[in-house]
This record gives sequence, structure tokens and C-alpha cells, in this order.
Amino acid sequence: MYLAIKQYTEVEIIINKSRFIAQINRAETEEEAIDFIKQIKKKHYNATHNCSCYIIGPNKLIQKQNDDGEPSGTAGIPMIEVLRKTNLTDTVVVVTRYFGGIKLGASGLIRAYSQAVSEAIKAAGIIEKKSMRLIDVYFDYSLIGLLEHKLICYEVINRTYLEKVCFTYRIDEDKVQNFLDYIIDITNNNVNYELKDLVLCEVDYLSTSS
Repeated sequence: MYLAIKQYTEVEIIINKSRFIAQINRAETEEEAIDFIKQIKKKHYNATHNCSCYIIGPNKLIQKQNDDGEPSGTAGIPMIEVLRKTNLTDTVVVVTRYFGGIKLGASGLIRAYSQAVSEAIKAAGIIEKKSMRLIDVYFDYSLIGLLEHKLICYEVINRTYLEKVCFTYRIDEDKVQNFLDYIIDITNNNVNYELKDLVLCEVDYLSTSS
């Protein structure tokens, strides 16, 4: 399981007359991240700075950041720290700055770039990528009502009605055994099942933090 942003988003904030435009996007390879950064730099070719960062891969092995002319450590590092604290990967961010004539100082820059990325993440939304197992469950027609009632909280992605009824469920990989134990228990072992493909799914992420 890992987290990524849901969609491309652009957010602008103004601090002491400087415009900070945060552009955040999905990137599943370093090449995609680099291409996105190039596109933004081309779009905002006349900006004062186009600072960037990205984290790539389920294990977050690729992590890079760039201050693009801002004082060292005042842009790229605080930007990527926001991604790390949010536990995001497969994500690239470019914060474009148009200088407004008032210097912010190192601490002001750190706060500005951090805020821009945080607001972009909030606007984009977060999805959870998780491994899920497809399971075919076969049973008699007499058990349809029972299973539909007892398993209402589980996702059914397909229903087939032949000699036997077959419901195909999509279950979190770490909950498969509990699911199987439960259906065997509630049906007195009057079902058959077949474990199918393991698939990577995206679902909206609901944070448990306050």
C-alpha cells in the first residue's frame, strides 16, 4: 500500500506580493517527473524561479529536489519534506515564483514553499494504491439473500447466475483470510471459492489524523 495524489492540480498563493504557483502531478517514473518539470519551466519561462521536487516508486527510492536559484535549502528541501510528511510517492511538484519586490528571508521562503505544496496536495486529493485479491465465490441460489445481507460491506464486482451463483469479490490482500473464514462460518461451509488475480487498485484515501 502506498499513497499518491489523485489528480493534477494548480494552486496559487500570494505572500508579500510574490506569487507562488504550486503545480502538482502524478509521475510513476523519473522520466515522467522530469518531463513535467520541463513543461512547467517552459510554460513559466519568465518566472523568477521554478523550484521542484519529486518522489518516485512504491519504496520511495527516487527522491530529488531543486532550489532553482533560491538560497540553498529554502525551496526544494521544504517542498519535498511536505511530500515525505504526507507519505506521498509517485508525485512531482513545481512551485513557480514571480518575485514581488519584497525579500522574504530564508525562514519566509521555507514557509512559503511549504505552504504552497501543502495547499496543492489538499486541493488535489490523495488516493491509496493497494493490492486487492479477486475471489470467485460459488453457492446455491438459496444463499443469495444471506450473502447479500451479511457481506454488504464487501465489494462485489461481478455476478453470474448459472447452475450455481458466482459473486466475484475484490478484497484487501491482508483481509482475504478473514473474509474466507467469515463466509465459511455464516454458510456452514456451503460455498466454494477460487482465488483469482491480485490487482493494484486506487481508492480515495481517508486520513485517520486529526
